[in-house]
Amino acid sequence: MEDVLEVYERPYDPKHPLVCVDESSKTLHDTPRGTLPMTTGQPSCEDYEYKRNGTANIYMAVEPLVGKRKTFETDQRTKRDFAELLRYLSDDAYPDAEIIALVTDNLNMHSPACLYERFEPAEARRLTQRFEWHYTPEHGSWLNMAEIELRILSRQ
Repeated sequence: MEDVLEVYERPYDPKHPLVCVDESSKTLHDTPRGTLPMTTGQPSCEDYEYKRNGTANIYMAVEPLVGKRKTFETDQRTKRDFAELLRYLSDDAYPDAEIIALVTDNLNMHSPACLYERFEPAEARRLTQRFEWHYTPEHGSWLNMAEIELRILSRQ
C-alpha cells in the first residue's frame, strides 16, 4: 500500500507521468420495445424489459495529476488487449515520457509477461522498459484511481 501512496505523492512531471489502469466488464442491453423520444426538460424513457446482447470490456486509463482519462472498449478482457493498451500508452499517449509510472491491480494479466505474449521479444523488452510498475495490494484495488473512475462511470 505504501508503494502506491508514495507514487501518488510525487509532483507532476510530464517526463514521468503517473497513469492508473483498470478494466471492467459490462453487460450490453437492448430495449426490444424501443425508447420514447426525449422532450424538453425530460430524459428519454425506456421500458424495464431488456434483451441481453453479450458483454464488452472497458479499459480505463487515468492520469490523475492532470485530470485526463481515456476509455477503450474491447470485446473481451485478454492479455493481448492489455498489451495493446500498454503499447498505446507508451507510443501514442506518452511518446515523450522517459518512463511511465503505471498503477494497476494484481490481476494475473497485469504484468510485463503480457507484452511478451503479444509482441516479438525486442518490442516487448522496449515496452517493458517504458513502464515503472506499481501494484495495489490484494484486496486494496480501491487505491487505484482508474477503479474509482470506473465506479463513477457505472453509476451514470
